[in-house]
Amino acid sequence: MALVVGLTGGIGSGKSAAADEFARLGATVVDTDAIAHELTGPGGAAIPEVKRQFGGAFVDASGAMNRTRMRDLVFADAEEKRRLEALLHPMIRAESARRIASAAGPYTVHVVPLLVESPGYRERVGRVLVVDCPEELQVSRVRQRSGLPESEVRRIIAAQIQRDKRLAAADDVIDNSGAISALQQQVRKLHETYLKLSAT
Repeated sequence: MALVVGLTGGIGSGKSAAADEFARLGATVVDTDAIAHELTGPGGAAIPEVKRQFGGAFVDASGAMNRTRMRDLVFADAEEKRRLEALLHPMIRAESARRIASAAGPYTVHVVPLLVESPGYRERVGRVLVVDCPEELQVSRVRQRSGLPESEVRRIIAAQIQRDKRLAAADDVIDNSGAISALQQQVRKLHETYLKLSAT
């Protein structure tokens, strides 16, 4: 079985930038957020169930899940959040496993934002890589990217696992508090390590 690296980090930490660099270097990247977007996009495999369980108001005119409406619902109600996760997570997990099994790269980077929070995550990955940066930097990056108000960004961060707990679960850490070139340099170094590990 080829090496699977679980890449995780808080919102705005730079997971996508790191994953993009790993992909550029030849690793296979399997991103659960991208899979979730496919499943809930126009005509996605999860749409009939979303419609059945949550109602037609949660599917927009293009046939995709209405993300804004769904986000408002699940942030306001923990039970609805659990219901959505119970619908999507098994589908995401199955599709991730399929893509990892057919991966062509020397190793796979499995991007899972809530990796450390997920039950059984340790059995699914050989190593845990955390992309980390200070919370203030997370807030400013997310606000720049999405235009969300600060209170909303802080609410999302608060809903995720604490930074120290995430770091405690890490085998490897990328410090993304500097420039993108510094992140890329750290990725290149880890790439060499993972190639060696994959070869043994």
